[in-house]
Amino acid sequence: MSSQTLHVARARLSRRTIENHYAITSLMEEFEAVDWYRQRADDTQDPELKAILLHNAREELEHAAMILEWLRRNDKDVGEQLKEYLFKEGSITGHEEGAIEQHGL
Repeated sequence: MSSQTLHVARARLSRRTIENHYAITSLMEEFEAVDWYRQRADDTQDPELKAILLHNAREELEHAAMILEWLRRNDKDVGEQLKEYLFKEGSITGHEEGAIEQHGL
């Protein structure tokens, strides 16, 4: 179980780190489920099953979005990175270069 994979003894971790771990692990699991459903949908020859699997994939994306929003609200660093990079036009890597120059990094 990935949610049990801690790299440091649990007793040495703050409650905030544990909560973030739960969220990050859940986010990974949601995206993994999206991938599984989409692969199965691509592979099935039954149109009704395909529709169900794609519906399930969209629901997993909804769950992932909720977790990502929780992370944005509860982890300042995550919030800053999402604000910097999401919903921007143009080159993603070009935006990164501009952000580095703008922030003097």
